[in-house]
Amino acid sequence: MTVVPIFRSTAPGREVTERMMADRRFKSGVLAEVAARLEREPKRPTAQPAFIRAEAFVGLGVAEGAMARGSPGEVDHEMAAAQDRVRSSLAVNPADSFLWLMLYSLVTAREGIGPDVVTYLDQSYAAGPYEGWVSLRRNRLTLSAFPLLDEPQKNRAVAEFGSIVDADFTGEAGLILTGVGWQHRAQLLNGLEPVDISSRQNLSKWLSDNGYKMQIPGVDLPDRPW
Repeated sequence: MTVVPIFRSTAPGREVTERMMADRRFKSGVLAEVAARLEREPKRPTAQPAFIRAEAFVGLGVAEGAMARGSPGEVDHEMAAAQDRVRSSLAVNPADSFLWLMLYSLVTAREGIGPDVVTYLDQSYAAGPYEGWVSLRRNRLTLSAFPLLDEPQKNRAVAEFGSIVDADFTGEAGLILTGVGWQHRAQLLNGLEPVDISSRQNLSKWLSDNGYKMQIPGVDLPDRPW
């Protein structure tokens, strides 16, 4: 009798959490409806960590939707609310690497990147250094701040990119390398030496198929006789 209502109340939030971690989008109005539903739920002390986490993720989705619509007043309001919810969730879920990453993203969007803000990235890496879907988002955000990082932080980002390639997220790695990582491609490519050779070959083929000619360590460039 105690547990079933808790699972029912957090079910919509769990679905939102899973979809957001997979970088999926929602139809207009869906997240607002879920947020209203969670708001109506009575606060149960035994459900606080899961419930607050669900609220944080729904708030993040609502803020992203406001950014897509482009209303400045609405965007700032929803981002501030999302930031508060994320901080509240981290107070009871301090080992949540994705929420640390989202806090970093929210604060940099509102205040810009600075040394203090980069500590949120450090917390994300410390909480979950090798979480697949988290790494895909985190590596992009980390590389966008690459010039501001110290050497250990840069090395960590390079190693994370290598782990993405090694896990055979080939398309995602290719988009990172040819996108936000383009200016730092020499370091990223040099960091691929420890990666499995078949994974390096897959990335080389993806790059070639998409019109990029890059020398990956230990991989011969594909021949194009025509």
